[in-house]
Amino acid sequence: MVRLITKDGLKKLNDELEDRKTRLRQEIAQAIKEAKEQGDLSENAEYAEAKSQQNENESRISELEMIVKNSQVVEKDESLKGAQIGSIVKVESNGAKMEFTIVGSNEADPANFKVSNESPLGKAFMGHAGGDAVKVLTPKGITIDYKILEVR
Repeated sequence: MVRLITKDGLKKLNDELEDRKTRLRQEIAQAIKEAKEQGDLSENAEYAEAKSQQNENESRISELEMIVKNSQVVEKDESLKGAQIGSIVKVESNGAKMEFTIVGSNEADPANFKVSNESPLGKAFMGHAGGDAVKVLTPKGITIDYKILEVR
């Protein structure tokens, strides 16, 4: 399954992957070595914790490698007028103005106004330009009206 991602999103994933493969792996290996030097491993909490961290790190490395392998970078097409992955959409709803960035599903971070192109909000904005009005049906069944002020 191909996952759409922005260039910045792919860079962040690759940076995390590199950090986990180099720095974090070395830190965990050192912690395991130090814990082994303490003797009996059967009752060594430090050793058990370090091995647990190693397992979590290796699992995340595998996950990141799979995501990167199955990701397709989407370049913003400047010839298109409507919102697309990579667009910043300035909207107004009930008197409040907000800006959302449309990103791929792996990059979504609603707390920082980064919405997935697959989310109800992202789907509603896709293809629309400044001046358009869109209705978004939330997962709770509430419809919210947005006026798109600008797409860049």
